[in-house]
Amino acid sequence: MTSRERVKQLLNHQKADRVAIDFGATPVTGIAVNIVAKLRQAVGLDKPGGNRVKVIEPYQMLGEIDEELIAKLHIDCIGLSGKKNLFGFENKDWKPWQLFDGTPVLVPGLFNTEPEENGDILMYPEGDKSAPPSGRMPKNGFYFDTIVRQGSIDEKNLKVEYNLEEFQQISDEELKCLDKQTENLYTNTDLAIVANFGGTGFGDIALVPAPFLKYPKGIRDIEEWYISTLTRKGFIYEIFERQCEIALQNLEKIRQAVGNKIEVIFISGTDFGTQRGLFISANLYKELYKPFHKKVNDWVHTHTDWKTFIHSCGSVEPLILEFIDAGFDILNPVQCSAANMDPKYLKEKYGSKIVFWGGGVDSQKTLPFGTPNKVRKEVKDRIEIFNQDGGFVFNAVHNIQANTPVENVIALFEALRAI
Repeated sequence: MTSRERVKQLLNHQKADRVAIDFGATPVTGIAVNIVAKLRQAVGLDKPGGNRVKVIEPYQMLGEIDEELIAKLHIDCIGLSGKKNLFGFENKDWKPWQLFDGTPVLVPGLFNTEPEENGDILMYPEGDKSAPPSGRMPKNGFYFDTIVRQGSIDEKNLKVEYNLEEFQQISDEELKCLDKQTENLYTNTDLAIVANFGGTGFGDIALVPAPFLKYPKGIRDIEEWYISTLTRKGFIYEIFERQCEIALQNLEKIRQAVGNKIEVIFISGTDFGTQRGLFISANLYKELYKPFHKKVNDWVHTHTDWKTFIHSCGSVEPLILEFIDAGFDILNPVQCSAANMDPKYLKEKYGSKIVFWGGGVDSQKTLPFGTPNKVRKEVKDRIEIFNQDGGFVFNAVHNIQANTPVENVIALFEALRAI
């Protein structure tokens, strides 16, 4: 059974020859670049001080899981995305850089940073140092924090268009690029293609401050945005409405370019849960977000064979039926350490209706702070629960973080091979 066949079967809630594995196919299922470097050395692909790993997602400093490492670790999925990253520049013209922990890496040519007196590192949108910085990596940190660049809001002159600047019609050049990438991955690998085309993340708080724009306008402050979902609900609804129109037009063009060569489309990365409960009320989700999730999912299911993917951290159990009703096929990251997110309960109640993509091992506690044996046991236990009758793709609960012992990451993959 090929990886593509395996993933397709599991997505259809059927058993396969083994559990499918994803690491690196999305910005929320990846591995920190320094851990990727250590992992490559541990499995014999690189020698210490050898090849530099590429930083393919500079906001979270995620490392490239290339086809060589995919084969070594028996990973089944590979990502497909647009030309630009979260800071608004392309992943090309690679150059050397060094992390705070001394790990040598490669970064894109427009990865232009500036140190502050206190040792923090500033990042600039589109790599343009003449613009205000949009990201900050604290001294000895592992990734960038967003710098909010919103001034005071003039209610009389606040326009919906300001928060739509990043949602534009896809260009012919971008379509050709996606077509070429998709054809290459489909023809030259047997991996399941997971696409992140962008534009469908309604209210994704990683995107609201627009670290990719030089001079963002509108509501861009994180706190102000969340307040606005109540105090300016009609205004936010109109933003989503216009965004959705553009997204559906772009999806039609993308469908014509890539066809059914992809298996999964990443729709939403908006977080609705905290460690203890919902971040917003269920009613607000149903009023403000669900109508647009349903429109996008209905379009996808009417016109393609793609499966739709929602990422939402935290205790989202009260919304899972809403996600299902909105048409989502896949839930990630399945944060089992959050309240009311017990793996057995989730599988028994929702396992026949939605695919769990994640939940394979706790990346808050077990993976960074447990022993290798504890990691192996948790991986085994989670697979036994989630992979019954298919409907499961293995991944950790969100990205593997930079302070994770590589011995525990190796134990994770050893456990996967043993099952």
